[in-house]
Amino acid sequence: MSVRVLPERPLPGHAVCLDLRTAGTYDPDAVVRAALDAPQPGGERRFLVLDEADRLVAHQLLHERLSSYGPAHIVCLAVGARGERTLSRTLTLRPPAAGVLWVFDTAEDGVPSEAVLRPLVDVLSTPEVFDAVLRALGEVVHGVAVPAVRVLEHDLTDEARARAWRQAVEGLTGPDVPAGTASAEQVPAALALLLDEGVPRSLADHRWLPPQGRAGLRLAGCDEAVGDAVDGYHRVRGAAGLLTGVGATVDLPGDIERVARELDRLRATVADAFAAAGGSRLTAEHRGVLRERGIELPEMPREISRAGIVPALRDHTHELIGKGLPLRSVAARLAALSARTAPVGSAARLARLDAICGPERLRRLGGRYPFTAGGSRPVAFAVTGLLALLAGVWPVLGWVLGPAVGVLAAGLAHLMLRRRPNRSPDGRIDGGGATGAAPRLFGGLVGGLAGAGLGQFLGLPPWAGAAALAVSLTAVVLLALRDWSRAVDDWWARADPEEAWRILREVRHLVVTTAVHDWLFAEVRHHCSAGAGAVARLLRGLADTADAHGRTYPDGRASAHDPSSYASDATDPSSYPAEGAGYEPSGGGARKAARVDAGPPPASDGVTVSWSWEDWGDGAEDDVWSDMDEEPAAPVRPSADFPHPPDRSGPADDPAGAGPWRPGPMSPPPSGRASGPAPAWLERRYGDGGPLLVDTLVGDLVSGTLLILDRCWAGVERDPGAVVPAVHERRITELLDDTRLRLERDVAASPPPRQEGQRDPDALAAFTDRSERPDAARLTGVAPDAVARLLLAEDDPGRTVALCGPEHLRLLSHDPLAARQVRFVPEAMRRGAAGDDVWRGTAEDVVWTGAGRHAGILRLVPLRADVVHTVRAEEAGEP
Repeated sequence: MSVRVLPERPLPGHAVCLDLRTAGTYDPDAVVRAALDAPQPGGERRFLVLDEADRLVAHQLLHERLSSYGPAHIVCLAVGARGERTLSRTLTLRPPAAGVLWVFDTAEDGVPSEAVLRPLVDVLSTPEVFDAVLRALGEVVHGVAVPAVRVLEHDLTDEARARAWRQAVEGLTGPDVPAGTASAEQVPAALALLLDEGVPRSLADHRWLPPQGRAGLRLAGCDEAVGDAVDGYHRVRGAAGLLTGVGATVDLPGDIERVARELDRLRATVADAFAAAGGSRLTAEHRGVLRERGIELPEMPREISRAGIVPALRDHTHELIGKGLPLRSVAARLAALSARTAPVGSAARLARLDAICGPERLRRLGGRYPFTAGGSRPVAFAVTGLLALLAGVWPVLGWVLGPAVGVLAAGLAHLMLRRRPNRSPDGRIDGGGATGAAPRLFGGLVGGLAGAGLGQFLGLPPWAGAAALAVSLTAVVLLALRDWSRAVDDWWARADPEEAWRILREVRHLVVTTAVHDWLFAEVRHHCSAGAGAVARLLRGLADTADAHGRTYPDGRASAHDPSSYASDATDPSSYPAEGAGYEPSGGGARKAARVDAGPPPASDGVTVSWSWEDWGDGAEDDVWSDMDEEPAAPVRPSADFPHPPDRSGPADDPAGAGPWRPGPMSPPPSGRASGPAPAWLERRYGDGGPLLVDTLVGDLVSGTLLILDRCWAGVERDPGAVVPAVHERRITELLDDTRLRLERDVAASPPPRQEGQRDPDALAAFTDRSERPDAARLTGVAPDAVARLLLAEDDPGRTVALCGPEHLRLLSHDPLAARQVRFVPEAMRRGAAGDDVWRGTAEDVVWTGAGRHAGILRLVPLRADVVHTVRAEEAGEP
C-alpha cells in the first residue's frame, strides 16, 4: 500500500481513499476496515479506491465489503500496465453506485506515478467532483472511462505558507504580558458585584447592625456622644455662652472625650468580629459568632449566585477573545480577575479599620487644643484705645468714662478666658487659652485719657458726649461677642468632634462591605477566583502548546500535498541528465503547434499526450496499430537549467493557458518545491499570500480554541482544580494540525469542520461560525483569471491530457459525443469581489467545490464495447 499517494488526513466530507494495490506488504482487510470506520457525514458513504486494473476481479469481496454498513458509492481508480488491452471488472463496480476510471502507468521520466496519481486523488476525493464523476460514469458505456485531465493548482510558496502560519500562531498566542488590574467596568454585571465592593440593591434596606446588638449599642452610644457635643457647641458659641451661665453647664471637653472613648469601644467590637469570623467561607458557626457581636447577616441576595459565576466567566472570556486579544493577554486579564476576587477573609480588613479609627486618629480627636480669642494684640490695643478715646470726649465726665470703656473691654476678654469651651466646669480638662485682656486694658486707659483731654479742649455739648459714649460701649460689646464666636468656631474646627460622624459612616460602610464581600460572597468569590485562575492557566498552557507545536513550520519536511513528499526519489539530482542536455517542456507552445500542424504529437513528446477527435484519421490508425507492440521512445529528461516542468501562464488569448513560461510575482516555484516534479497536465501557480490569509487563519484558530474551551466549562463549574490541561492541550494540537492541513490542502479556503455537542451553540455562533470565507485571490495572492479563461474557452478536447499512452488510443471509443466532461472550480475562486466579473458567462455545468486548490477539466473518454469484460461471479477470487 503506497501511503505516498493517499492524503495524510482527508478533509471532513471528502471521499475516503484506500489503496488496494499490491505495491507493498499490508493487510487488505485492515485497509477496508479502516475505511469503513472513517466517519462520513450525513450518511453519505463515498470511497475512492486505488487498485490494479488486473486485480479488480480478485478484489471483488473487498469491494463488496465497502457496502457492508449500508449503500456506498465507489469510484475505482484502476491503474493498468502499459501492455494491458482489456479490463475485467465485477458487477460490484457497475453504475449507478460505482464506476471505474482506467489510468495507465504512464510515469513520465522524472515524474513518478505517485506524482501523477496524488493530484488526481486530491481532485477526485472532493465530494462535488466525486459525485459529478460518478454521474458521468453512469452515462458512458460499461461505466468505465479513461480520464483526460487539465488542472490548474493555486497554492502558496513554502516561504509564504511558513510565514503565514507563524504569524497566525503568534496572533493566537500573543506575547507574555503582565497581569494588570481588573475593574468592574470591564467585566459582566455578575462579576462586577465582586469588584466594585458595592451592596446589591436587594440589601440596601437591611439592618446590618441591629440597635439591640453589641455593635449597634456601641454605634448608638458614639452617635449620642457626638450629638451631645454638637448640641453643647451650639449653646456655647452665641452671646448666651459668654454673657450668661449657660456655659457653666456645658462640658464640651468631656463630651469629646466620651466620643473618643465610644469610638474606641466600637472599633474594638468591630475588630473582634472581623477576627472571630476571619475565615474565607461563611458557615453557620460564623453567623452565630457575628450575631453575638451585633452583626446580622441576611440570606444570599438574588443578584448573584454561585451557579451564575462560570457562565459570566465564559461570556467574559468569549468577549475578550472576540475582541481579538491573544490567549496570553486574555489569560493575564483572567489572572488579574482571579487575584482581585480571591477571598482573603475579614481579618485582612483590620488594617483598613485601623486607618479609619486607629489610635492615632482617636488621639487627634481627643486632643486638647488651646482657646485663643481677640485676634492680633496690636490691633486689639488700637481698637480698644480708639473706642475709649471716643467715650472720653465728654467734657469732665470723660476722665472717668474713657478709661472705663477700656476696663469693660478687658473685662469681657477676661470673661472669655474664664468661660472658654476647652475647659470642663470642674477644671479636670483644660486646654488653656489667651484672650488679650491686657492689651485691651492698656489701650483703653491710654485712649480714654487722650479722649478726656481732647474733650476738655473741644468743649463738646453733653448730648455729643452721650452719643459718643453709647457708640463706644455698643462697639465694645459687639466686638467682644464677635471675637467669642470666632474663637469658639476656630477651636471647634481644630478639635473637629464632628469627624466622629464621618468615622462612624466609614466604619459602618466597612462593616457592610466586609459582610457582603468577605462573608456573604465568600463562596462565590472563591469559586470565581478558582475558575478564573483555572481558565487563565489553561489558556497559558494552550498558548505554550501552540508555540511549541505550531510556531516552527516543518520547512525541512515536504508539505502534505507536495509531490516530493510522495516521490522522494524524484528530487534526487542524480536522476537528472548532465548539464546541457536538451529539454522540451511538455504541454508547451511547441507541442500545441505540433498538434495543429502535424496531427498527433510524437511519442517522444512524453508518454502522456494531448489528443483530439480530429487525430483519428485513416493513416493515423495504421500508425498507431503499427507500433503497439513497441515501447514508445522515452522523453528527454529535464536539464540542470530546467529541473522542473515550467509554470505555464499563458496570454489572455490562449484559452488553455499554454505558452512559454515567464517568471512573475506569483508564478515562480518556491525553493522547497522547485525540484518537485509535476505531470504535464498539472499547472502550478504560486502566490505569496493574500491580505486576508493571516486573519483567516487566526480566526479559524480562535474559533477552534473557543470550541476547546466550551468543553472545559462544565469541569470548571464542577471543580476548577480538577481541570486537566493535558486533555485540552492535546485538543489544541489537533486543532493546529487540522488548520495546518487545510492551509496545505486549499490555503484555508474551506471552513473548519462543524463541531457537534456544544453546550450553548447559539452563544458561540457569533465566534465560531467560520462559513463565510474570503475569496481565493485574497488568500493566495493569485488571481483566478487563468482558471476562468480555461473554463470559458470553447469545448476543445485538445486542452486536456489523456492519462494513457499512444498505444492505448485505439482502445477508446470513436464517438466524440460519448465522452463526458466535468468542469470543477473551488467555490473560493468565485466568491468575493474577485469573482464578480471574472466568472460572468461561465458554463452552467461547472461544479463548484467547497474545498480544494485545484480547478480544471476532467474528460471521461469511454472505451470500446469489446475492451471491458464484466465477470458475474468469481469462484476462487483472491480477497
